[in-house]
Amino acid sequence: MLLTHLALVAMIQGLTEFIPISSSAHLILLHHLSELPDQGQTIDIAVHFGTLLAVITYFWDDSKHIWSGLTKLLKGKVVSNDSFVALCLVVATVPAMVFGLFIKLLGYDMLMRDNILLIGIAMIVFGIFLWWADKKPNPITNETEISWSLKLSLKIGFWQALALIPGTSRSGITITAARIMGYSREHAVRVSMLMSIPVIIAATALSTVENHLNGNDFDFKIIVTALIFSYLAAYLAIAVMLRFLNSFGFLPYIVYRILLGAGLILWAIT
Repeated sequence: MLLTHLALVAMIQGLTEFIPISSSAHLILLHHLSELPDQGQTIDIAVHFGTLLAVITYFWDDSKHIWSGLTKLLKGKVVSNDSFVALCLVVATVPAMVFGLFIKLLGYDMLMRDNILLIGIAMIVFGIFLWWADKKPNPITNETEISWSLKLSLKIGFWQALALIPGTSRSGITITAARIMGYSREHAVRVSMLMSIPVIIAATALSTVENHLNGNDFDFKIIVTALIFSYLAAYLAIAVMLRFLNSFGFLPYIVYRILLGAGLILWAIT
């Protein structure tokens, strides 16, 4: 794989993973709009691992508490706040894992992946939905910490499962759900980011197993290069979105989604 192709794939994944514009849709479009071949499973694993490292390092304090909570949870200790947060994140991941496995076994994942019309519609519909959720009155509080509960985590988890539809955006749909449930913009984004950690770990683990079973080779240099590019792009995307969140909200991403979605629909039907 050429370095330019590798860098392009890694940067697209990194820049779009955590902002609400759908990373999967952009990677699919790269394949459809260019003559570049599909990046393959090995590169997918590397770029996802890079984005995982980015969110962990950006939210380092949260990540340490989650890890501490997870270790306590595995030991059967669910009384601490850390272990409860870890449990909430695990619960929020279950719906996407179950529906994702179901869709994959039925082969619907590849059918949806090649449906440009579906991607375009999802970009517009869920973009408008994010706008509505962000503008509707919410019981926003001045709390400095996120209020976690198993019920809310499960609800957001079911919303997160909708991200299996290309063009939806995992971050977009979880931010939408969190805003509907009363979280402030900052807390909604933070919830979405933290929920991405177990999801990316699960998806990367599954892809790694599949990659091994398929007998694909690992090129260490390519993997490290893809990881670095995606890490830097993802870290930058997180920092920029949070920096301008109060000034611009989600409007720039919503406008982008609607324009791109309209273009994709026109392309699909003409």
